[in-house]
Amino acid sequence: MKITRITLREIHMPLVHFFETSFGRTTQRRIVLVEVEEAGGAAGWGEVTAGENPFYNEEWTESAWLILRDYAGPQVLGRNLRSACEVSALTARIRGHQMARGGLEAAVWDLEARLAGLPLWRHIGGVRSEIACGVSIGIQDSVEQLLQKIQCELEAGYQRIKIKIKPGWDVDVVRAVRGRFPDIQLMADANSAYRLNDAPHLKQLDAFGLMMIEQPLAHDDIIDHAKLQARLDTPICLDECIRSAHTAGQAIEMRACGIINIKLGRVGGFAEARRVHDVCRERGIPVWCGGMLESGVGRAHNIALSTLENFVLPGDVSASRRYWQRDIIAPPVEVTPQGTIQASDRPGFGYELDLDYIRSITAREETLR
Repeated sequence: MKITRITLREIHMPLVHFFETSFGRTTQRRIVLVEVEEAGGAAGWGEVTAGENPFYNEEWTESAWLILRDYAGPQVLGRNLRSACEVSALTARIRGHQMARGGLEAAVWDLEARLAGLPLWRHIGGVRSEIACGVSIGIQDSVEQLLQKIQCELEAGYQRIKIKIKPGWDVDVVRAVRGRFPDIQLMADANSAYRLNDAPHLKQLDAFGLMMIEQPLAHDDIIDHAKLQARLDTPICLDECIRSAHTAGQAIEMRACGIINIKLGRVGGFAEARRVHDVCRERGIPVWCGGMLESGVGRAHNIALSTLENFVLPGDVSASRRYWQRDIIAPPVEVTPQGTIQASDRPGFGYELDLDYIRSITAREETLR
């Protein structure tokens, strides 16, 4: 492949319902889409999963645009690529900024799959055509509102419920959820809201049979997570601090977790995501796919990623309508009554792009040639 054009688009999409974590409340997404085109005219699409602010990690919408335009894009443009695997190496000089780099890399993987006439999930080595789905429910205005939302999602068929927690919205909330729903697969996501001296408080969560507590401590910490895991019966799942296969291996060796969440953008794309997956599989650590309020493009990439062998736990890959009145792909992502998504057998990420709608919500566009 020779990439002759890269087009960046920033689109604005209002959420159906606000989504709140310990970082704050989101009501609208500013998403950067990456389109790559090769000499023959075929194109592939990727999505940058960075948030609007540098709170989840160091990246945000504006930084991603600049990294792609001024650094990552020029490293790939005009190159004769033997494989999409080469993209991560070409942009490796850039420190961090995995989400920007990963959005570009995902677009090249999509292009390569289309050129090969293969669905993306098969192209990356997926082994299942149907994935199990869970949902992530943000902090609500009241416990009763949370309970109502959980009931709604269970009725929609979702196999696992994740709720966000933070100091002041944790033990009592989980107790209320367990009281109403004693048998569901339930996990709590703290998004780095606690410190190691909160261990006695977090220990109370052991009473509720949670699948896992996700990233309770600092976003860049492994050592304190190992200390905390030794004090908890509930498995810790690491998210923010797992940025590569190397850090995943370190965390597993230190017994800092029992589960790892793989987010495509957080680790820089499919090549590194597969390496993280393989490290975890070899060491008996199950993985699942986390979400970042993606549009249909990022959601389709997450579906493909979730078909890899060791994605044995339901991920945060849910239906388009949970987030958007109208998605940018057609048809929108749908979940079966059994809480699963069927991977498409169409070449590439498997969905048509709604280009008219994309144009209507595009706030800025820039093309690199």
